[in-house]
Amino acid sequence: MKIALVDSGLGLLAAAAAVRRLRPDADLVLSTDPDGMPWGPRTPDDVADRAVAAAEAAAAHGPDALIVACNTASVHALPVLRARLEPGLPVIGTVPAIKPAAAGGGPIAIWATPATTGSPYQRGLINDFTSGVEVAEVPCPGLADAVEQADEAAIEKAIAAAAALTPTDVRAVVLGCTHYELLEDLIREALQQPDLPPLVLHGSADAVAAQALRRIDERPAPSSTASGGLTVLLSGREAALPATALTYAEGRLLAAVSPAP
Repeated sequence: MKIALVDSGLGLLAAAAAVRRLRPDADLVLSTDPDGMPWGPRTPDDVADRAVAAAEAAAAHGPDALIVACNTASVHALPVLRARLEPGLPVIGTVPAIKPAAAGGGPIAIWATPATTGSPYQRGLINDFTSGVEVAEVPCPGLADAVEQADEAAIEKAIAAAAALTPTDVRAVVLGCTHYELLEDLIREALQQPDLPPLVLHGSADAVAAQALRRIDERPAPSSTASGGLTVLLSGREAALPATALTYAEGRLLAAVSPAP
């Protein structure tokens, strides 16, 4: 079994680690786009073009499923990717976990990039899934970039700024950017109120990984054997896992295996 993941950068680590925990034997192909990142400020057409290029580079390695481990790319590129790659290659997108967060009651907060906060896409999810639940949309400028650079001081500053905008009574926080899932402990520490029950953080990685495995199970058995290998593509070029990835537990988990032959 081989699963590919696409993102502009390190945001795919959370979903890749979730796949690794569920299926340690699965080969992984991580396709990022350092030449074109960040994707957030780009036009929708440009995001789609960059995502398609990263996906086609990954598809050349013969995966059994492809995860678009990026909220921005899922919004702007998923229809194009599915039209181009399916049915031969199942494509799984990433959606912020607003529905399960709202199901637990409120109030909730949604941490997202400034471009996503207040966007028609996010507002549509809020309208569809949070009836009767109080929702605070919290922009997190600079946080994804700080994660990408593994800049601890910038991460701390961005988390503190977002925490200051988050109502103190929220009981759940949606991590609306895949990069933020690498910081769950730091975000929980910044938000947890001493006299309130434990805060619940909702990411997408586990659900996306499980969906990818379900899609694979629905198809004929993969013809290739798997050994838990790892292939890393940087704008289409094979390379080692970036050193910045090893800053995070998810990156260290993925690096604990030999590169795929």
